[in-house]
Amino acid sequence: MDLSDAYANAAHIPGAADYPPRWQAAAAALREGLEAQGRFRRLSYGPGARQVLDLCLPEAAPRGLVVFVHGGYWLRFSASDWTHLAAGPLAAGWAVALPSYDLCPAVRIAQITTQVASAITCAASELPGPLRLTGHSAGGHLVARMLAPGMLPADVAARVEKVVPVSPLSDLRPLMQTAMNADLRLDESEARAESPLFQPVPEVPVTVWVGGAERPAFLDQARWLGAAWSCPVQVEPGRHHFDVVEGLERPEHPLCAALLSDQASAG
Repeated sequence: MDLSDAYANAAHIPGAADYPPRWQAAAAALREGLEAQGRFRRLSYGPGARQVLDLCLPEAAPRGLVVFVHGGYWLRFSASDWTHLAAGPLAAGWAVALPSYDLCPAVRIAQITTQVASAITCAASELPGPLRLTGHSAGGHLVARMLAPGMLPADVAARVEKVVPVSPLSDLRPLMQTAMNADLRLDESEARAESPLFQPVPEVPVTVWVGGAERPAFLDQARWLGAAWSCPVQVEPGRHHFDVVEGLERPEHPLCAALLSDQASAG
């Protein structure tokens, strides 16, 4: 069975082509403002040109560090497209790190997972305090992978207080039946090894977030992870795959509150 359409988001979102330019413009505007105030740094965490992370700082000493990992099916985008999503945590007093990473088909998903772990370790070395992890789509997959035993150094893992995967891909096996697998190059072994669904249940509080107007496949992926990890799944009414992450722009939005609050969200 060909599942390409089941995992095709843009084809089912009105005006989908307008979203990336808007993201890029909003990201550039916030980044330029932070740079003008000396509150933005770009750091290398590895030898490759894409192995960099953007670090955004609040006005006062940070309460801790949020890491946002971007999506794009491990095939597209970079941290520079998503700086605007740092706005909510910044307003709430948190620093925000946004890593880029190498893309398929130049690397495999397992290598991207390792790169994100290195990026988080690098960002954590820059600032003290607690860590909160979030990511969208493939980025949701990647932050969920960080909870696998031994993925992060013990001292970094001990600082992770909460993880909020947004519209995550939790079981990669269906992607082997999509056209994009020509570039992802997933086989059964890697798909299973890279699927958060098959990791041990983490001790860190997790809230899975997904839009109510998303493709059924993404609602399934979110619910599978919630069931496997016995964690809450928040379905945000009316949100599709491209706008479900916008809540991170505002500290009062329930998505941002789920990430930054000191309590685990209710199911």
